[in-house]
This record gives sequence, C-alpha cells and structure tokens, in this order.
Amino acid sequence: MPKTTERRSLSLAEAGLQLRAEGEGTRGFAGHAAVFNSRTAIGNPLSWGFYEEIAPGAFSKTLAEGDARMLVDHDTRMVVSRVSAGSLRLSQDDVGLAVDADLDARLSYVGDLIVNLDNRNITGMSFGFRVVKDEWEPLPVETVDGNTVETELRIIREVQLYEVSAVTFPAYEDTDAGLRSVGLALSARGDDAAFARRASVRPELNDFRHEPAAAATTRGDGITQPGETTGGRQAMHMRMLAARYSLAL
Repeated sequence: MPKTTERRSLSLAEAGLQLRAEGEGTRGFAGHAAVFNSRTAIGNPLSWGFYEEIAPGAFSKTLAEGDARMLVDHDTRMVVSRVSAGSLRLSQDDVGLAVDADLDARLSYVGDLIVNLDNRNITGMSFGFRVVKDEWEPLPVETVDGNTVETELRIIREVQLYEVSAVTFPAYEDTDAGLRSVGLALSARGDDAAFARRASVRPELNDFRHEPAAAATTRGDGITQPGETTGGRQAMHMRMLAARYSLAL
C-alpha cells in the first residue's frame, strides 16, 4: 500500500459486528468499517489534532473500480476475503461502509478470527485508505470553562479504499497512533501553516513533514503521492517512519 495510507477505526458498538451461520461448517461476517456523518476526534482537536467526518458517497468510486481485501489487524499476510474473489461484498448504506464477508475456516487464522469474534476478543472494524478529495473548514468549539476554541473539521469526500480489517484495538489508544493519523493527514493536505501550528504543540509531527526537495511525483499507476521521491535522504527518512509508526512501504 502507498506510504500515505491512513487508517480509521470503529468500536464494537459502532461497527455492529455479527457472526452468522451459513451452512454446515461455514460462517459469515457482517458489520460496518466506516460510519457517515459521525464526527470523530483525531488526536487532540483543541490543540494539535482535528475533527473529521466521512461524507455519504465517499466510497462510491472506489467500490465501483477497486478490489479491496478484508484482513485481520491490517496484516496483509492474513487475507480473509477479497472483492474480486466474490468472498467480500462491500456497499454503502444509510449508516456507512457495510462489510459482508465469507469466513473460510480452512485458513487457520480465519478459524482463530471466528473464535476471537465469538469471544469478543476482537471488537472492532477499521479500514485502510488514501484520501482523494477532502475539505477543511474552521470549527469553533466551546470548552467546559465557557471559552471558545477554534478547531478544524476535515470532511472526507472521496477515498481510495485498500482494505477493511477486523481489529483488536479499534480506537486510538496510544499517542503514536494519534500522531500518525494527524501527521499523515496534514502531510497530504500540504498546508505549511496548519502543520506549523500543530507542530508547535507536538514537535513529533515534524517527522511527517516532507523535506522541501520532496516534490509530489506521479507513480507508474498514475497516482500522485504527496512528497514521494526515490532514494536518498527522503527514502531513508520514510523507512525510519515506517519502523516507528508501522507504515506500509
């Protein structure tokens, strides 16, 4: 997956995961990997993060053209199902991105997944994507002390979907996960002032700032990746980020 892959997650209550019996020895899986018009805090919106919503229809183009997979915990070695194989069915409904998958227990890790879902050890859904179109707008928020803080709302209008995952940790439960999400979003946005404002609070975000020489380039598949370059110091920098933040290279 491209370096700019972002991830978003849903808790058990939001994802609505369900296991079902489909016949002798077979099981199925259903839930939601994304919810429309649900405002989520990415990082700390009152200082170095932002709020985010996914607009209805954001998956229309990618579902018509893509070939997403279902994984376990974003691990590409654990492919559960695939759109082109007919074992994964993705659609948009009134709630969001609906997932319907076949579970083939002949794969040992799928058998483990079934048990973990039954036992509620795995409790959420997530998806890996690249933003194609988004909008940022100011969002005033009243704090508990009665003051008003100017934050920002990111509205995601269109994404390129790579995968959906059943995940063990559906929320941003550690600082690195929040920093990664904010850093990737700001890097794709390309707004130096917005980056600098947040990095003044969390200097770690500068790890995601592209060097001046790292101009956007076009891949062989026609997809422009912000800041993507070949070799040299930038390539080493990206490998270091990959190790620190579990980025896919």
